[in-house]
Amino acid sequence: MRIKFHRLERKKEVPIFRANTQIRVPEVFLIDENNEAIGKMSTAEAIAKAQESDLDLVEVNPKANPPVVKIVNLGQLKYEREKQAHKQKMQQKKIDTKNIRLSFRISEHDLGMRVSQAEKFLSKDNKIKVELILRGRERQYPQKAAEIVNNFVAKLKANSELVIEAEQALTNQGGRFTIILINKK
Repeated sequence: MRIKFHRLERKKEVPIFRANTQIRVPEVFLIDENNEAIGKMSTAEAIAKAQESDLDLVEVNPKANPPVVKIVNLGQLKYEREKQAHKQKMQQKKIDTKNIRLSFRISEHDLGMRVSQAEKFLSKDNKIKVELILRGRERQYPQKAAEIVNNFVAKLKANSELVIEAEQALTNQGGRFTIILINKK
């Protein structure tokens, strides 16, 4: 049996803030802990002011000329950025594509089961990909296969709670009929 290796997804790089002695430019634009702009001054003076108030000097905008630095608590700043990123990630809605496979000789009961399954997926705002693969002599009757898929879609559209729309129309690629459906609210 063949072993499949999956590549690990790399985590998105979180912006790393340069702080205190990591700031290597000779002159910076300083903003104090009360968000008041103090103005241009040497980096050494800015670090001394930050140490007086027991906080860190953090580079906020390194691309400005001179770079903008702020006197803040670095740990708290990192925590708030992580919290904000997590909140944004949780608000994103991921839409999955669920597959439903039909067969050429599907019985009425099995078709009903697939319809109820598709309704459940669509009510959870997932896309569904309906697939019917023709094998052997079944390939001689592509119109019958298209009829089965269209009958399936018609049964889904009969449900008044769902507004079914074809995202991708019915396609036939070498005996494989596929259609992608979504629930438009």
